[in-house]
Amino acid sequence: MERATSGGPRSPWWRGLAALLAGALPAPVFPAPGWWWWAPFCLVPWLLLLRSAPSARRAALDGWLGGLGFMLAVHHWLMPSLHVFTLALAALLGLAWAPWGSLVRALLTGPGTAWRAVSAPAGVASGWLVIELVRSWQGLGGPWGLLGASQWQVGPALRLFSVGGVWLVSLLLVAVNTALVVVATCSRARRAAVAAGAVVAAAAAGGALWAPRPETAERAVRVAVVQPGVITGAAQRFDRQERLTAELAGRGAELVVWGESSVGFDLTARPDLADRLAALSRRTGAQLLVNVDARRHGRPGISKTSVLVGPSGPVPPRYDKMRLVPFGEYVPARPLLGWATSVGRAAGEDRHPGDRQVLMESPGGLRVGPLVCFETAFPDLSRRLARAGAGLLVAQSATSTFQESWAPGQHASLAAVRAAESGRPVVHATLTGVSAVFDASGRPVGPRLGTELSTTGLYRVHPAAGSTAYVRFGDWAVYAAVGWLVVLGGVAVGRRVRGRAGL
Repeated sequence: MERATSGGPRSPWWRGLAALLAGALPAPVFPAPGWWWWAPFCLVPWLLLLRSAPSARRAALDGWLGGLGFMLAVHHWLMPSLHVFTLALAALLGLAWAPWGSLVRALLTGPGTAWRAVSAPAGVASGWLVIELVRSWQGLGGPWGLLGASQWQVGPALRLFSVGGVWLVSLLLVAVNTALVVVATCSRARRAAVAAGAVVAAAAAGGALWAPRPETAERAVRVAVVQPGVITGAAQRFDRQERLTAELAGRGAELVVWGESSVGFDLTARPDLADRLAALSRRTGAQLLVNVDARRHGRPGISKTSVLVGPSGPVPPRYDKMRLVPFGEYVPARPLLGWATSVGRAAGEDRHPGDRQVLMESPGGLRVGPLVCFETAFPDLSRRLARAGAGLLVAQSATSTFQESWAPGQHASLAAVRAAESGRPVVHATLTGVSAVFDASGRPVGPRLGTELSTTGLYRVHPAAGSTAYVRFGDWAVYAAVGWLVVLGGVAVGRRVRGRAGL
């Protein structure tokens, strides 16, 4: 690849604006159903801009500005809750793309050798994956808006999720974007880039074809989702859900799922509500999985707790939500950042996280792995539940704050990714939509319940067993990316040492 000395807008102001816009271009791939087809091309303008940077420092600045644009575009729906703090968070997280900008410039400029044609896509993609890994830490917002998750509607991608998780799909998407830049800008490296791409495509196809598949049960379990819609007041919400659940009597439901915060009272302190839930279980012939968002009797603070209720009342074990939403359910470093509550709808009081995952025994010996809302964004949680023997994953969610945004649909799409990764069907039940069910391969089961609906849905779900490659081997794609960056760093250091020695 020929060395770029200038290119792009000459004015730093206009170049910065171009970087912001280029970083925002991947955002349309995330709405569900969105522009998933745009993902293999969405980074090309940004990569071209970084390649044309006159210096490594300028590339780092363009990387940061592009990262700022990316985070703002993908998370713009947080503005009503966090206001100006959204900009501060985007600017902070965007810094992760500064070293990536310098890396892109270094890998995409210089002589068009076969080594560079192969190393550039792999190196750029590995750098991007490390950024996704860093910002996936819960305290930085968690793994929301990972590029690979945009491919939840694509059949071949669903198979790749089962091989290497969302990380592998992100890695391949960025590599494809980079390879397109190599082919477009360097004629001498085109053959090598195309040949390398063919090898990678063949390897990916082979891995997807021969990877172990989950073993689905012949007998389907009838699972019902109760979606009450937007309702003000915990008592009114409980009443609506009770009426909707009663309508399921005689329809053969075996498990009925309510959304996150569906019960706003501690069932221990309100035995009357526990009795009403038990009566519903007897009337419908199904166990109820509800979610209690309240102060628990005998414990300080508020927890979000999944509770399974049978004909005789609550059935142990309970599950306390472990991964809490930063600012939404707790404020990180509250003494320092507590002012966020005065400029937005940040949590006035921190929720208390749980400390372990559990499996719940449901009808017919079915083992259910519960997740609560934000937790479906974390690949490791569903993977652990699958390894522990869950046959079905159930996610209870509430996104009513963001009804008219990308959030409800995008959140539901994450259930498809987790299903494909873990090889387990996933039931995604929300208070106000979008609710959806996916089978063990990540494909939709029955219709989605949109945000405008107050209704129930009854689905036939086949539990699954066995291990996908991702469940068995974990985040191997991340380790491979880090290893490749170490190799590139070693090559760069070796060349510098030989240059100084005059060899």
